[in-house]
Amino acid sequence: MAVLDKLTSQEAIELENKHGAHNYHPLPVVLSRGEGVYVWDVEGKKYYDFLSAYSAVNQGHCHPKIVDAMTNQAKTLSLTSRAFYNDMLGRYEKFATEYFGFDKLLPMNTGAEAVETALKIARKWAYEVKGIDENKAEIIVCENNFHGRTTTIISFSNDPVARKNFGPYTKGFHKIEYDNLQQLQETLESSNNIAAFLVEPIQGEAGVYVPSDGYLAAAKKMCADHNVLFIADEVQTGIARTGRLLATCGNCSCPEKNCSGTPEVKPDVLILGKALSGGAYPVSAVLANDSVMSVIRPGNHGSTFGGNPIAAAVAMAALEVVTDEKLAINADKLGKIFRAELTEFCKNNHLVESVRGKGLLNAILINDSEDSSTAWDICIKLRDNGLLAKPTHGNIIRFAPPLVMTEEELMDCISIIKKTISEF
Repeated sequence: MAVLDKLTSQEAIELENKHGAHNYHPLPVVLSRGEGVYVWDVEGKKYYDFLSAYSAVNQGHCHPKIVDAMTNQAKTLSLTSRAFYNDMLGRYEKFATEYFGFDKLLPMNTGAEAVETALKIARKWAYEVKGIDENKAEIIVCENNFHGRTTTIISFSNDPVARKNFGPYTKGFHKIEYDNLQQLQETLESSNNIAAFLVEPIQGEAGVYVPSDGYLAAAKKMCADHNVLFIADEVQTGIARTGRLLATCGNCSCPEKNCSGTPEVKPDVLILGKALSGGAYPVSAVLANDSVMSVIRPGNHGSTFGGNPIAAAVAMAALEVVTDEKLAINADKLGKIFRAELTEFCKNNHLVESVRGKGLLNAILINDSEDSSTAWDICIKLRDNGLLAKPTHGNIIRFAPPLVMTEEELMDCISIIKKTISEF
């Protein structure tokens, strides 16, 4: 078979099953093209994308401005490593730090790399600034978190599938309940060796759990009172997904970013990825002020590809699209419509137990056990009806379309979802 021979869906699936590691369980659809909110399979059938590559494609598939930035830079200079300066990285660092309001940016490639980077920064800060004895630093995390699947990260996961048979695990982590301020306070008071609190503003992979109003602000204040870094993992929730530039934003006006929020909570360390590139290229970043980031010196951390010229060009274009096209405002508006429509629908449909979310990061809870196939079967039927979504944790279906979606397109998708669920 020649590399560019046209494949059927079944042939493509069989190739992956035979030659690829079985580390995913994809929905049986084989995609070959994307544009805006739509994707097409190899047979030419068109679908609404309601997952957005786990919120990496917030700006829509193959956004021309982002693609142009990537291709133009690729024709000029793609990679130098950090052994030398390049003429794009400094521009990107200036652009992004001003955009998000921090002094410094440390560039990486993937979300998990960025989380690992933040953990290293927090530990080094704990020893050199806070004065914790070496190798004693502890970090608070939340149960049901998802920060990636590296060895250190799975060490503080409570997902048995991610953890089992991958030990021994990295020590130095306290797990507390998400959205539980009392446990956070008790843990902060239990030890003088706490360096940081790592938290997702909304737990996406766990099933789109939105915390109580005021939780993040109260948690940040508790951390500040105990001289502990507040680390926000906004790899999935950042870049306008939740109707704010960042999920840690509040409800005030923020016209300079065409966003409907200003910082309710400013993290000490901010972790970004996914839509930082619009899904066009692996780009992630850790941002912090000088008082924290100054602990990183030559040789402490790095990446051959981190901060490469293509990544820098792509990320700037991706962030400009968010501002220019008012994607945060659109996500806020459409998210409210989506939740209102589905909440009303589920009043008369026993199969949907609840609807939750923020902006265009939403989920429905299927009224069945976690080990049932109902949510998966619904997603198969949604696929048949022209909409792609995926279950998480068995009986939860996450809905996260590209933020460039129009209200007319959203209403069409809502009709597909209602029709599909009604068939069950």
